[in-house]
Amino acid sequence: MATLDWSQCCAVESVPGRVGGAWVFRGTRLPVATVFENLEDLSIEEVMEQFDVTREQIAAVLDFVARSLRAPEPVVSGSADARSL
Repeated sequence: MATLDWSQCCAVESVPGRVGGAWVFRGTRLPVATVFENLEDLSIEEVMEQFDVTREQIAAVLDFVARSLRAPEPVVSGSADARSL
């Protein structure tokens, strides 16, 4: 499984000394892991209500994870185009 580089997600931050340096939603003390742990049993609306996080914050994190886990685009080498093949 791929390791996520949370530093590339603008919706989260890790501040030494705050929540043990865990990745939290920017400007909060809510660990990102808490949302993932609770989405198994709760709807997004319930997570928003219980943890005071916005739909936009959740969407940004889910989008980041989806983009991070996507297979990389194949790199085509050379300058040949379809007409020269």
